[in-house]
Amino acid sequence: MTRTFTAGETDAGKRLDQFLVEQIGGVSRARIQQLLGAGRVTVNDGAAKASHRLRGGQRVAVEWEAPRPLRAFAEDIPLDVLHEDESLIVVNKPAGMAVHAGAGRTSGTLVNALLHRFGPLSSVSGELRPGIVHRLDRQTSGVLVAAKNDAAHRGLAEQFQHREVGKAYIALVHGSLAEDRGRVETPIARDLVRRQRMTSRRRSGREARTEYRVLRRFPGFTLLEVEIHTGRTHQIRVHLSSLGHPVAGDTLYGAPGGLLGRNFLHAARIRFRHPLSGDALEFSAPLPAELEEFLRALPPEAAASPAPRAETARKRSK
Repeated sequence: MTRTFTAGETDAGKRLDQFLVEQIGGVSRARIQQLLGAGRVTVNDGAAKASHRLRGGQRVAVEWEAPRPLRAFAEDIPLDVLHEDESLIVVNKPAGMAVHAGAGRTSGTLVNALLHRFGPLSSVSGELRPGIVHRLDRQTSGVLVAAKNDAAHRGLAEQFQHREVGKAYIALVHGSLAEDRGRVETPIARDLVRRQRMTSRRRSGREARTEYRVLRRFPGFTLLEVEIHTGRTHQIRVHLSSLGHPVAGDTLYGAPGGLLGRNFLHAARIRFRHPLSGDALEFSAPLPAELEEFLRALPPEAAASPAPRAETARKRSK
């Protein structure tokens, strides 16, 4: 369909893309610029660029097709499955794989792989994120739990909400931390300038708590085990960066580029109760080969303990 708008006197001097963002609710400037680039926007029946300055009184026409709602679909992608039962799935997610579709990415996600391997999953999180109870950043590897049905999903979600799930990560950070153990409790909020980032510099942030202990020290790096007691977006990355020790490879939060091609952050262990039986469960995943190789290439300075090797997946029941 074609939608038409008339630029008023108050719109004189505005860029065309800015004007259309204001007129069409819920659409991004990037989407408008795509339409302009495809020649689907005219001003007084003539082609126009995003930077076109309106004069007022002009007729703007847009060949508009509302984006179709995203739905997850099955896709044949290899999965490292640590555990499966009638209620849940535990996988070792590789770095580089998004958990679900979004931000222009619809294929190659963990959800797509889960749907292909296991069929229908819980519907609590909606059609875009079936089965997803918690997430890992795209460049973070490690253990992740998904729910097969709604009852399991709600039981797991309640444990996350009440902070009953234990999560331990392995992180390599730049620099040498002064103490062998520490805690960070600064709130976390969205960065108002760089929207893809989070920040610990806003007082209006949400409560966040991270604890760490040193596993090994190298020249220029420190290897940590990190436990989080809240689940804020980018929590470990933000908190360690706020100490002046960004995660290796994490250029978004201040690490130099060209080291790894990914973040040195790995979800090594998770502990929770089975949502139906109540049994205590614990699963773990070893460091990926690329992280092991990076560690081996570092000259040791002083070892606090042997290099961490998470055990293979296991289950413990009370």
